[in-house]
Amino acid sequence: MSVATPALPVRAERLWAALLAATLMNLPLGSVYAFSVLLRPIEQELAIPRSALSLVFGLATVGFTVGSVGAAFLYRAAPAPILVLLSALAAAAGIATAAAASGLAQLLVGYGIVFGTGGGVAYILLQQGVNMLVRRRQGLVNGYIVSLYPMGAMIATPAFHACNETFGWRTTLGGLATVLVACGIAAALLARHSGARLVAPKSSGETQPGTLGLTFFKLSATFFLAASAGLMVLSQAREIVASYGGAAALAVAATTGLTGAIALARISGGWLVDRFAVPHVMCAAHALALGGGLLITLLPAPVTAVMGLGMVGLGYGFVSGATAGGIGLYWRPADYGRVAGRTYIAWCLAAISLPVLAGYLFDMTRAYGTAMLIAAGANVAGMAMAFTMPRRGWRERG
Repeated sequence: MSVATPALPVRAERLWAALLAATLMNLPLGSVYAFSVLLRPIEQELAIPRSALSLVFGLATVGFTVGSVGAAFLYRAAPAPILVLLSALAAAAGIATAAAASGLAQLLVGYGIVFGTGGGVAYILLQQGVNMLVRRRQGLVNGYIVSLYPMGAMIATPAFHACNETFGWRTTLGGLATVLVACGIAAALLARHSGARLVAPKSSGETQPGTLGLTFFKLSATFFLAASAGLMVLSQAREIVASYGGAAALAVAATTGLTGAIALARISGGWLVDRFAVPHVMCAAHALALGGGLLITLLPAPVTAVMGLGMVGLGYGFVSGATAGGIGLYWRPADYGRVAGRTYIAWCLAAISLPVLAGYLFDMTRAYGTAMLIAAGANVAGMAMAFTMPRRGWRERG
């Protein structure tokens, strides 16, 4: 009489826990978009020029991209909760180093390299965990995840400003480091509770990574063209409104509202690709941004500047959400983090292209007219590129 082999326990999968882990970790990481609030107090205390401090933010962007790409190589190094915790602790250590900085070098290493890279790794690990669990509405879910960074910036901007005024920028960064540690621990526990894997089990037949192919480069190019225009207005919205005669209060309100609009558009862009073809959503988003650029160019005024910047920002947000959702439609869940990490190379290149060129052109001409025309050209190219992308994803192709 043979003894029956006991059945293996069923692996519990809880999508809500994976989403909550991503939310808790990515909101404080999104404070990187509020870096401009730290510029003036750091400048005053450490006597570091603005151009050098801009390099700190730029290096953090590069670090995020490196971490995003490198995260896929860590999937098998340790369980997901351990990797999430270690990357969160690394990001916190980078912020703590920056809080104790006595010069530019420590800011570059702490905020730029360590915080940026740790944040990029944590972001992709958590996004990969979610995509291994989600079964439907991939676009909406991934649009929500990419909206967390601008949401975090909306929270961090007033909080950083108040803390700077009351306690100083070092306390602000020290508080951020503490929040990163606490959220990292919570995210690791939630990742464990979710039961999410970072790699597909061997029995699924998805052990070999899928090819990137031409679709990846078309998607990245369309995203790059939208991000170039979007990041330009996101990083310089206040100055752009002021250059068209807008009052300081209007410029500040426009900057704050733009961040929230981009967050909402990222969620909406992901939701739209669940219902419409990715190239159609991206083309319409580029058209919206193009309309904003033309509005500012043809009818230059403070009010039209705010409206036009909002349209450009919304267009970028829609494309960003559609890109995140499109990855989930074009590639299998096990490939999501690997593909997404490489897509953020386009975001990094966008951050150091048109925004930098726009600043240079403003220094030369004291106006943003030429930069807005270049952004409009990028949106036209983005519309053309979007229409070359496939309409169907891997599920529809069988």
